Amino acid sequence: MAHILVTDDEAALRKTLASVLEDEGYRVSAAGTREEARAVLASDPPDLVLLDVWLGEEDGLGFLEEIAKEPDPPAVVVMSGHGTIETAVRALKAGAFDYIEKPFSLDRVLTVAGNALRQRSLERENRELREKVSGQTELVGSSPAMVQLRELVARVAPSEGWVLISGENGTGKELVARALHRASLRSRGPFVDVNCAAIPDTLIESELFGHERGAFTGALTLRKGKFEQAAGGTLFLDEVGDMALGTQAKLLRVLQERAVVRVGGSRSIALDVRVVAATNRDLSEMIAARLFREDLYYRLNVVQIPVPPLRERREDIPALVDHFVRLLCRDSGHRPKEFSPEALVRLSAHSWPGNVRELKNLVERLLILVPGPVVQEGDLRGMIPETVLALDPKEETILPELPLREARDRFERDYVREILDRCGGNIARAAQRLGVDRTSLHRKIRQWEEEAEREDEKSP
Repeated sequence: MAHILVTDDEAALRKTLASVLEDEGYRVSAAGTREEARAVLASDPPDLVLLDVWLGEEDGLGFLEEIAKEPDPPAVVVMSGHGTIETAVRALKAGAFDYIEKPFSLDRVLTVAGNALRQRSLERENRELREKVSGQTELVGSSPAMVQLRELVARVAPSEGWVLISGENGTGKELVARALHRASLRSRGPFVDVNCAAIPDTLIESELFGHERGAFTGALTLRKGKFEQAAGGTLFLDEVGDMALGTQAKLLRVLQERAVVRVGGSRSIALDVRVVAATNRDLSEMIAARLFREDLYYRLNVVQIPVPPLRERREDIPALVDHFVRLLCRDSGHRPKEFSPEALVRLSAHSWPGNVRELKNLVERLLILVPGPVVQEGDLRGMIPETVLALDPKEETILPELPLREARDRFERDYVREILDRCGGNIARAAQRLGVDRTSLHRKIRQWEEEAEREDEKSP
């Protein structure tokens, strides 16, 4: 039941409005002074305030400005028996939903009050949805790779430069695109995403550029394309590497001219949109194989943002697990669970070919299937592959007692050595077996060698 506060220095009017509003099913409080109204705001915050311009000798509009500073302010409708256009403008600028001149009909009051309450409900719902989406699109992790990624996003976002995001499936390329949009000057505009891999080649032009009525069989009405829908905001072209060559040529022309012509039309429509593209494919190899246009690549690739796979930022896994537990419990009603240190070490040892998406799915599966309040290492059996690690038997009992970061680092180092031994020291083959980039593996090995050298220098 919505709560309405009627604030007016005329007792008869307060009584009349309260009676009518209560008959309509609202809960009503009344106040004749600022102090009385403040007491209601503090003890029982209303959803709507009907506020007189003058409260005795006090300025009601000054009180309106005070109300607007509340953490979750109510909607305010200003009432006045001697109003002017200047007063009405001032009230609306100060945040009032509407302005009613006295004498007014009670039907008018009820209509305005209903509209104000609906507007406040929509704003609240919108705010909650934004907060929910923000949690789902948060870039989680404190590893050097994620710190570097967030710094790059922060530098690039305020510019108007187009961005190409690269990374494996499941690494969170769309999250990066949304983070760019939220931190950009276009954040109040729309974020429109297109999965280029999911749309048939015969329909993607209509999807991107729109079509006129009668442009083809089934085009019964005019339709704006994604470029027009993203006006003033960001257009996210996901998996752009899966786009057919013919569509690539048309996309290039639109990007060069910053204008689009709908399918079946002749009028050129100017565009105001920032383009962010993403791919999980090596576009350089596709260019060499004549599967992707080189000129389109350089048009899109003003700034490139690589998103690291999960296996290259294993130290973020505990934070990601905690994040997904909170998110899934909030959104899906799962009971919260903790993960034992041994379970987290085991998760950190997995190679995660499906990256963050695979981890999220596993966390949800564990929340559903594990009956107790704590996920133990044994609960992971059958859910992720067993990992064989050649460790000194004397160290096996010590490993669980190590700090988590040190345990993960030791596991990774020993595991890589084991795979290198199995590959006869061939780094290219080992990198392929591990599912990592050869350059990254070279860098890790060099880092470990330098750490070992420093340790030797410290030894007496």
